[in-house]
Amino acid sequence: MGIKVKARQTKLAVGPSKGEYRFIMQAEIYSTLKQEKVISEASIRSGIPKGSINAAWQAIGDVVKAWATEGHSVAVPGLGTMRFGLQAGAVTKVEDVSTGLITTRKVIFTPSVDIKQELKDTSVNITCYDKDGNVIKQVTSSDPGDVDDGGGTDNPGGGVDENPLG
Repeated sequence: MGIKVKARQTKLAVGPSKGEYRFIMQAEIYSTLKQEKVISEASIRSGIPKGSINAAWQAIGDVVKAWATEGHSVAVPGLGTMRFGLQAGAVTKVEDVSTGLITTRKVIFTPSVDIKQELKDTSVNITCYDKDGNVIKQVTSSDPGDVDDGGGTDNPGGGVDENPLG
């Protein structure tokens, strides 16, 4: 399996190319796996009873929440690290510093080397649709699989999972 991406021919509503058609790529959104499904699968793969995995899952979640709220970057076993961050405006005078400058609070996740390697090794399958919704081309990745290493920054980033049209 691979990452499925849709490239839809869309008429741009804003910007210098307003009114022109462009192919906009967006990763297809899969269904969200419920916690019960994840626990059940982990139980099958590990041989550990569901109740034990569920208790551990809850405890890990509680620890991550508690430590992240204290300002720690917390290791999530087998996945990477997460921490809380924020986006805020800048001011020149100290008397202008206030919580009103905070524009966004966010969770910052930095994947482990193993997760990055898995992403690098995963193929990307693109299906192109014309403006009428007809499939006109299919492409499977042949790129080197470069992975954005900016996961641990407070800076906003772009990617195929974001819709440039809002």
